[in-house]
Amino acid sequence: MTASVVRPYCADDLDRLYEICLRTGAAGDDASQHVVEPRLFGALYAAPYAVLEPAHALVLDDGGGRAIGYALAALDTRRFEARCEAAWWPGLRARHPIGSGGNDLDELLIALLHDPPRSRAAALATHPSHLHINLLPEAQGAGWGRQLMQRLQTLLCADGSSGVHLGVSARNHRALGFYTHLGYTELAVDALGRTLGLRL
Repeated sequence: MTASVVRPYCADDLDRLYEICLRTGAAGDDASQHVVEPRLFGALYAAPYAVLEPAHALVLDDGGGRAIGYALAALDTRRFEARCEAAWWPGLRARHPIGSGGNDLDELLIALLHDPPRSRAAALATHPSHLHINLLPEAQGAGWGRQLMQRLQTLLCADGSSGVHLGVSARNHRALGFYTHLGYTELAVDALGRTLGLRL
């Protein structure tokens, strides 16, 4: 059996990113049974990073070319938000108008496409980058999450970032413990969860 490896994202990984995002979308657990439109999670939290900023996208490859995890980042959060507003959200909003969701969760995700949350200005002053990381259950518990985070943080630092932040559900206790162990500290708390950050 070929060993797993962290490598740069390539365009052939995109469908897998959608799948991984869906299968970890319920506070780290599989959200497949909770949505009607399975690609909404990935459209919000994975695909725009891979498509618009592939230089800061890494995947965990199972050794056979199949992505089983990812870490995705935006170097400059405000610039990334502007790029999404110009080149990513318009097409999705046209395909998914408000009120078109198949259930309540779909409708919530569609509402986020139309009014995506923006990072807090106070956090951006010291932590201008942000990231998302998800691993399928088969990839968890073997140190790959730490390796993905460290590799991505190194990339961001090399490209001039002074700090990175991320959002995590308050219900995802496993993730909160993981980030705290890596040195992330709480920057803010709101209805969606917690914002954690790390200076680079």
